[in-house]
Amino acid sequence: MNQPGLDRTDLRILDALQKDGALSAAELAERVNLAVTTCWRKVRRLEEQGVIRQRVALLDREKVGLGVTVFAHVKLAAHGRDNLGRFDQAIRRHPEVLECYTLMGDWDFLLRIVARDIKAYEAFFLDQLSKIPGIQSLSSSIAMTVVKETTQLPLTLR
Repeated sequence: MNQPGLDRTDLRILDALQKDGALSAAELAERVNLAVTTCWRKVRRLEEQGVIRQRVALLDREKVGLGVTVFAHVKLAAHGRDNLGRFDQAIRRHPEVLECYTLMGDWDFLLRIVARDIKAYEAFFLDQLSKIPGIQSLSSSIAMTVVKETTQLPLTLR
């Protein structure tokens, strides 16, 4: 995997930060075997270039009361930039929707949604999601078990 503009040290920094974004500059520098100031400059450059978009805390869904994950396929009644744009704007207003992907194929969008429980998802579905203008059909699948869940991108360390 060739990442344009990223050297081996950059990849080691990114790999370490993916595993623990709360590392101090000194801890990170030690892990990647760099001087603290050099490491800090590299991290700043990666942030300025947009390679590092943001640093966040990853929460345990269930421990914050969001025990249900739903994947919903959405098909719009009509296509075109205006319809796609309206759906895009509408879906962004719902914090329950963690991810929304535009698809090629039978469905137009795939949503990953979290809810407290099935009843809460049903209420969201009936009161919010199904009322978004322009939707032709919706199909929901409830995730039973999480087999793998990660935010870590597979970086090849050369």
